[in-house]
Amino acid sequence: MKIEDHHGEVRYFTMLPYQTLEEAKDALGRGLTLCETLWFNYSAKKPDFVLHCHNTLFLCLFYSIAPIPFILIELSGYKKLNRYKIQPSVKRSFWQMFKCYKDVMFSFVIVVGPLQIISYPTIKLLGIRTGLPLPSGWELFWQLLVYVIIEDFSHYWIHRMFHCKWAFENIHKVHHEYAAPIGLSAPYAHWAEILILGFPSFIGPALVPGHIVTYWLWFILRQLEAIETHSG
Repeated sequence: MKIEDHHGEVRYFTMLPYQTLEEAKDALGRGLTLCETLWFNYSAKKPDFVLHCHNTLFLCLFYSIAPIPFILIELSGYKKLNRYKIQPSVKRSFWQMFKCYKDVMFSFVIVVGPLQIISYPTIKLLGIRTGLPLPSGWELFWQLLVYVIIEDFSHYWIHRMFHCKWAFENIHKVHHEYAAPIGLSAPYAHWAEILILGFPSFIGPALVPGHIVTYWLWFILRQLEAIETHSG
């Protein structure tokens, strides 16, 4: 779509090539599903760059929400639940956990946010699409399965590398400041580790690109998994 800005310069944005739901139906040769209708209404007039930047918003949102049950359990001091902790003698105060949350959100803003912005041309080049149709459930399942396998394998070896003497002392020791981990500490790390360990999550979408909805869901699931495994 061609748009003229207030300086009179012409800029190009990729949006859905349909102006109405009827045009979308005609182009697909069928009626739209409920999810596709919702997607059309939400995304039709949004540039792809804006949709791409949603990933950072979802990262912050789910990082803020997902650890809440673990925080409440930690603060409750309920003994019957406490026995399930890996290190039951370690207690975290609200302010200790809030400091972790604040530090992670700061790293999201100064490291992850800019990385998302500068990676946009690469995402477009890879062919991650934003249009219709939406991926089927089967397509979602297989692509996410591939992403999980690739990320798990590559993350393991990079994580092992971080436990080498130099890498641990200069980078990875920041993550281990929380020797008794909490859900909030999952992405708590040195800025270099955030960048390096972020690459395994991009390998799957790079090799098997799909819809941006799949891309969003993958990073949400990856964040939830990291929070759960660090919950203690």
